[in-house]
Amino acid sequence: MTHTTISLDEARGLVFSALTANGASEENARFVTDALVLSEASGQPGHGLSRVPSYVAQLRTGKVKGTVTPTLEKVSSSLLRVDAGYGFAYPAIDLVLNTLPEMARAHGIAMAAIRHSHHFGQGGSHCEALAQKGLVSFVFGNAHKAIAPWGGKNPMFGTNPIAFGAPVPGREPLVIDLAMSRVARGKVMAAERAGTTIPDTWALDKDGNATTDPTAAIAGTMLPIGEAKGAALAMMVEVMSAAIVGGSFGFEASSLFTGDGGVPDLGQVILALNPGMISGGVFGDRITTLVEAVEGEEGARLPGSRRFALRERAEREGVSLPTPILEEVRHLAKGPEAA
Repeated sequence: MTHTTISLDEARGLVFSALTANGASEENARFVTDALVLSEASGQPGHGLSRVPSYVAQLRTGKVKGTVTPTLEKVSSSLLRVDAGYGFAYPAIDLVLNTLPEMARAHGIAMAAIRHSHHFGQGGSHCEALAQKGLVSFVFGNAHKAIAPWGGKNPMFGTNPIAFGAPVPGREPLVIDLAMSRVARGKVMAAERAGTTIPDTWALDKDGNATTDPTAAIAGTMLPIGEAKGAALAMMVEVMSAAIVGGSFGFEASSLFTGDGGVPDLGQVILALNPGMISGGVFGDRITTLVEAVEGEEGARLPGSRRFALRERAEREGVSLPTPILEEVRHLAKGPEAA
């Protein structure tokens, strides 16, 4: 598979053009562009430019509303309810990131429930943004069905990532971001777009057999991390991001990979905690001790730390994309008339 390297500025321009040429407002396209390019630069291509074709397909059919503006309601002093309006998740998350910190600082803990939402990308980046503001945070979000209940064969739960972030004094935050599947389903989608195979430990086909074919994997089920424990955690996230928000469960939501079907109607929950208030002022010292202990262990590295070096490299050298994906994004940037 051939790859082509482009600068981050070129990547941003292509994504923005592809979105605005196919029905997204400029304001919404900026939020989506920033999220996708940041994911690509962070070494998370499953949430990067490989998402553009599916986003465009959904814009064209109205499955995602490209011009809506999310609305925010303060339900209480520590609870926000955000309606994404069946549009992209990123503008709704931006509202949360700008409003939740003040509430968490004042009350020790604050929560935002986002409904009528869509794919929320690299969850760790949202936690990272809150950590940069001095807060510990969790993000829960569900997705279209991909994981079967343990012992079952039919997909029911999404890959359902859990993300976590915490500030570390004087250095980059600690960020932990993991899907409940062995790999994020976006990596399978990226492999399908690029025309490459996947390891046979990632997924099963619709008959329950291990597969290296990404198309068969998307039609089948993703294998959960930790077997039964991972499937149980995926169910927990369905409660935390769908039931508590009032959104669709994974087995009710439409696919995030095509323009077919109705709106996905997914949900996300963001929790923010004021660690200084909760710990009585000792959190900074305690987390520094923890981080230094992990780093002092030979061969160990902090979870999520790789992303920072990758971003610095991407700023200097650009990002390397599978050429078929890049060419498809370039074609989509020309608008529907080029189809």
